[in-house]
Amino acid sequence: MRIALYEPDIAGNVGTILRTAACFGVAVDVIEPAGFPWSSRSLARAGMDYASRAEVARHADWAAFRNATDGRLVLLTTTGAIDLPEARFERDDVFVLGSEGSGVPDHIHAAVDLRVRVPMRDGFRSLNVAATAAIVVAEAMRQTGWVL
Repeated sequence: MRIALYEPDIAGNVGTILRTAACFGVAVDVIEPAGFPWSSRSLARAGMDYASRAEVARHADWAAFRNATDGRLVLLTTTGAIDLPEARFERDDVFVLGSEGSGVPDHIHAAVDLRVRVPMRDGFRSLNVAATAAIVVAEAMRQTGWVL
């Protein structure tokens, strides 16, 4: 299992995701460009000492990411075709999250194998990307036997 962050905007969210990934033993792909310097203090603050223990691969762009990554692509999106409780996950899934400001472009929506939405109450637009990543990875690990 992997978490792929498409052009992330907020260092604190990436740090939080790195911390979650380290705790769950899930690798992280960062698809550049990011909206902050990689050595940003807020990245380190949110990730604490856990971030350095996460397996991270950085990719120059979407094409480089695709060339380097195997597995089923699962886009976590507010416009998902399937709600999380109905989704069935596999151990080699790659969970793609868009940038906080603009999500992912249409060509990525078209390129993924599965689009999943975390359901929420009416009137609410979206969850924080780090919260979404944690919710979906925990559910995927539960379904696949919590292999750490």
